[in-house]
Amino acid sequence: MEDDRRRAERRAGQRRAAQRRRLALLGLAAVALAGGALAGARSGDDGADPVALAPPAACPAVVAADPRRLLGQMLVVRMESVATDSLRQALRRGEIGGVVLFPDEATTPAELGVEVAKLRQAAAAGGSPPPVVTIDQEGGEVKRLAGLPPDRSPAQLAAPGAAAAEGRATGAALARIGIVADLAPVLDLAAPGGFIASRAFAADPAAVAELGIAFGEGLQTAGVAATGKHFPGLGLASTNTDLGPSIVDAARGELEPGLLPFEAAADAGFGLIMVSNALYPAFDQKRPAWRSRRVIDGLLRDRLGFDGVVISDDLGAGGLTAAGIGEGEAAVAAAEAGVDLLLFALSEGEEARASLARALRRGELDRERLLESCARVTALRERFASASGSP
Repeated sequence: MEDDRRRAERRAGQRRAAQRRRLALLGLAAVALAGGALAGARSGDDGADPVALAPPAACPAVVAADPRRLLGQMLVVRMESVATDSLRQALRRGEIGGVVLFPDEATTPAELGVEVAKLRQAAAAGGSPPPVVTIDQEGGEVKRLAGLPPDRSPAQLAAPGAAAAEGRATGAALARIGIVADLAPVLDLAAPGGFIASRAFAADPAAVAELGIAFGEGLQTAGVAATGKHFPGLGLASTNTDLGPSIVDAARGELEPGLLPFEAAADAGFGLIMVSNALYPAFDQKRPAWRSRRVIDGLLRDRLGFDGVVISDDLGAGGLTAAGIGEGEAAVAAAEAGVDLLLFALSEGEEARASLARALRRGELDRERLLESCARVTALRERFASASGSP
């Protein structure tokens, strides 16, 4: 009973802190629109983590004042082994905010680092913020750069020290290339029959929290942001959301244990949390996680107290396309729900850009929410992008 009371008090404090942070973001966004970029200091008198309560960054004035750049900063699009002309031009114009890397097997880390440096140069030439460069480097079966750490899969990491060491090694290797965020660790539970089980650390929520947080903190110690995924958990999902629609039709009580690792990630100051493409009727009967304010605002931000960047899973995945949801519709719906970074792993986001622009002109998108997202992504860049650079 005492543990439950302390947990309730902590969550209440996190909700109050999250509310103050959102109000501060709105205030700073308004200053940015007027041409400023000020951040006000606040005290941590409620006992919350002082790191989490650090003054938030403001959306850069050059971005806040330009609708094209404001929307573009939300888009993370596909890049293979080469920084193509179209990617560099989009970054120079501020039409995209980052990339997710899918290098071919013949590309060396050094070669990839040169291409990533071209992206940063293109953004700088256009007066745009540096790109948020991401990659899926989980270890095991999902590892885009086969020659780099982690050398063991999540399931092979049975001790926090080993997980932290793998995270540090992975972060150091990725930072040398110029990667800002690793789309790892997987914080889903390894439940029987779950499609994600082979990529998970363990079945026990406490073990997943301990090992996953150790890996993520190792990444961040080395200067690369960690991404806890796939909120609110894919452990009980039998259908791979990359291939088709997935409904996690479990009662709230069955889903609650899977929230523990994500709560730990919020407490640990993970840079990002990725929301899943599955539908969770116990949390929202109509909307899958990626487009649900109940999941993103109510559950992740208000209850768990996460104030970092929320990134979508691939918005061009089979779970959406099989349901007839196109790139443009997905981008607008996710932005409306409070997703900060919209991930498109199969395209360069042209349709998404056009749809977002139309939605903003028509008043279908809340500009204040967009400015909040911009401020959070700016804070992520300030925390991690300067630590990553090309070789």
